[in-house]
Amino acid sequence: MFGLIGKMRAAPGKRSDLIAILGESTEAMPGCLSYIVAEDASDPDGIWITEVWDTEASHKASLQLPSVQSAITKARPIIAGFDMSVKTTPITGV
Repeated sequence: MFGLIGKMRAAPGKRSDLIAILGESTEAMPGCLSYIVAEDASDPDGIWITEVWDTEASHKASLQLPSVQSAITKARPIIAGFDMSVKTTPITGV
């Protein structure tokens, strides 16, 4: 399995809009086992994204899906930055 955990920052006051956009493109991503978007409790513009994929190749392929490309285009103007990102190897969980 392949995992990613990352923190994204929305433009001030745009976190809800960015979360909505991120949620639009997650229905049909082959190989995606989990895609969780969470608000950062201590940062009003922070968003944490936790992903689990069957393989890293599936994750890379998802970035070419029309729905994901559309979400990236919509989201780009309200993304203030990326604070951190780590690759993981999920072992167990639900």
